[in-house]
Amino acid sequence: MDIRHQAERRRTFAIISHPDAGKTTLTEKLLLYARAIHLAGSVKSRKASRHAVSDWMQMEKERGISVTTSVLQFEHRGKALNLLDTPGHADFSEDTFRTLAAVDTAVMLMDHAKGVEPRTQKLFEVCRLRKLPVVTFMNKLDRHGLDPLELLDQVSRTLDLKMAPVNWPIGKGDEFRGVVDVASREVSLFDAHGHGDQIVVAHRMPLTAAEAALGSSLFDSVWEDLELLEGAGEKYSHDAFLAGELSPVFWGSAMDNFGVEALLDYIVDHAAPPAPRSTQEGQVIAPTDDRFSGFIFKIQANMNPRHRDRIAFMRVVSGHFERGMDVVIGRTGETLRMAKPHSFLAQERSLVEEAWPGDIVGVYDSGKLRVGESLAAGTPTKFAGIPHFAPEYFGKMTLADPMRRKSLDSGLEQLAQEGVIQVLLRPGDTLANAILGAVGLLQFDVLAERLANEYNVRARFETLPYNHARWINGPQSAIDWLKNRSDCVFVTDSHGNPVVLAATEWTFKFALDKNKGLELHTVEPL
Repeated sequence: MDIRHQAERRRTFAIISHPDAGKTTLTEKLLLYARAIHLAGSVKSRKASRHAVSDWMQMEKERGISVTTSVLQFEHRGKALNLLDTPGHADFSEDTFRTLAAVDTAVMLMDHAKGVEPRTQKLFEVCRLRKLPVVTFMNKLDRHGLDPLELLDQVSRTLDLKMAPVNWPIGKGDEFRGVVDVASREVSLFDAHGHGDQIVVAHRMPLTAAEAALGSSLFDSVWEDLELLEGAGEKYSHDAFLAGELSPVFWGSAMDNFGVEALLDYIVDHAAPPAPRSTQEGQVIAPTDDRFSGFIFKIQANMNPRHRDRIAFMRVVSGHFERGMDVVIGRTGETLRMAKPHSFLAQERSLVEEAWPGDIVGVYDSGKLRVGESLAAGTPTKFAGIPHFAPEYFGKMTLADPMRRKSLDSGLEQLAQEGVIQVLLRPGDTLANAILGAVGLLQFDVLAERLANEYNVRARFETLPYNHARWINGPQSAIDWLKNRSDCVFVTDSHGNPVVLAATEWTFKFALDKNKGLELHTVEPL
């Protein structure tokens, strides 16, 4: 089958947002309108009888938050969609960063009452570094919020991104009546009744025929806004969108299903197809390259705790992947047979016979793979890796039952390989007394819960008096100088890279002043 045709019909994207902007709700509604599910879940409360399809960990269901990336694969209008639902909580930013390395388009979701929030800005900067095309969805229009023109101006100035509305809101809050398509002037009317967990078809009509439905005041206001946009607004350019310079903007209410269908249709028709990827040697591998290649962007242990399984999530970069094929690990040169690859709808799996560029495939892993690993048919390939970020919180686990030490070691090793926490070892340390680091404090709650549920290990987390970590590069004399300091701790990460921990950043500044050639990095060297 033609690789080019299969690649062009793939759309691989992630939704990014500040917590509480409605990301998991939007994910559910996209699945609903693509007919991938028949009834949308709810994460409004701990006691909800249904939970979001994408939230499968017990902790996610109880707290109503997303703390791990889920993979959701479905078809719509002849396109194969790979939706990666990223963690909604700020403490899980590393998982989101890794996920963004595996997608071709990002959907930036905003609460229109709040505009650009700190987490949104941080995630967008990651998109900019990767030059990802970004689609914007302004959510919660059924609630009062910022003036749409002011909101567009705020987003454009804060993110230094051109904003081109595809449709435009008609009223907001209690007066929200729907949206009008900027190009066609077709109105889609909002009906608050009957929306929610089932598909509702919006009532459409030309704007010229909508005065009776909208009322003369709102009707005139919409015309004025459209005329202002036509004269002073950004004109949509598909090339600028694909280059990451311009974002098409949609408005709606994910909770009420309004505006979701227009967003889904745009993703199907216009989101970026699979992109080429560069190797560490500078070679560019195109999706249409005949030779299969891919990389691991996520590892998840115990998706099925009864089977103690470990799944590596692989993004297909090029060629044709087939079940049972042999691939070579770029780092080690070792050959692996892809015996039981799977596709996903969150925790539900289906055996995969073949996959194409842009697809996400779950590969059973016996412990040989790492996040950032490159896989290819034939000769080894090494794609540019996916780094760790410097942890900001530190501690250790103390066992309630010392006889469970081997289980603790096993759990820490596997969960560190997933990226739940980072394991940092002092000379002579074992896993049981290792220093544990995390980008967010809530990651330690996840660690304790997963140790208890998946490894039957009861352990208490104790904080340690460090606040900063840096990877070290430089002459041996500088490294020896750091090792002998009393105001910092010298450790190595899981890849053997030297790391220094300190309570204050002053320690690092002093070290740099005293040691010529010393380099301290907040991102793991690749």
